[in-house]
Amino acid sequence: AWEEGLLPDLVVGDFDSCGLRVADGIPVLKYPVEKDDTDTMIGIRYAVEHGMKEVVIYCGLGGRLDHTFANLQAMAFAAEHGLTASLKSNDTMVYMLKGGQANPGYIRLDERRGWSVSLFSFSSRCEHITTKGLKYPLTDDMLVNDFPLGVSNEWAEEWVEITVGEGLLLIILSKK
Repeated sequence: AWEEGLLPDLVVGDFDSCGLRVADGIPVLKYPVEKDDTDTMIGIRYAVEHGMKEVVIYCGLGGRLDHTFANLQAMAFAAEHGLTASLKSNDTMVYMLKGGQANPGYIRLDERRGWSVSLFSFSSRCEHITTKGLKYPLTDDMLVNDFPLGVSNEWAEEWVEITVGEGLLLIILSKK
């Protein structure tokens, strides 16, 4: 947050891996180290409980693969509870899009030159996926979580639109 010039409204976690001091005047919710939730999950639960609409996770990629996967699962929890969830770093942007029959998931992303666009089913399958603006478009298609059909697509327009009718769709933008 400091590096980006952001002043947090609240800091939550167990602080087991943080040697930094939180600035005076910023509220802190400190949790025990031994708990069932990750620090990210604590933050997302807080956002859900307090009616927030969007969660952006920074510094949640790289390092340990188990922590990265836990962050993706936390994003799925956020999406299942109505939050827009994303995870961002310098070379990767991740979005979790939830579709339902009454309310298809939709996202529009501006082109990032030199980046790929990958789509993965985070649920067992995602149905009624339609994309616009990609080199290899999908029209009312399906992705399953045990076959990587949607990996490494390319921008064909200055924007991409992605719609999912059913399921949890993981969208990953990767710098080439």
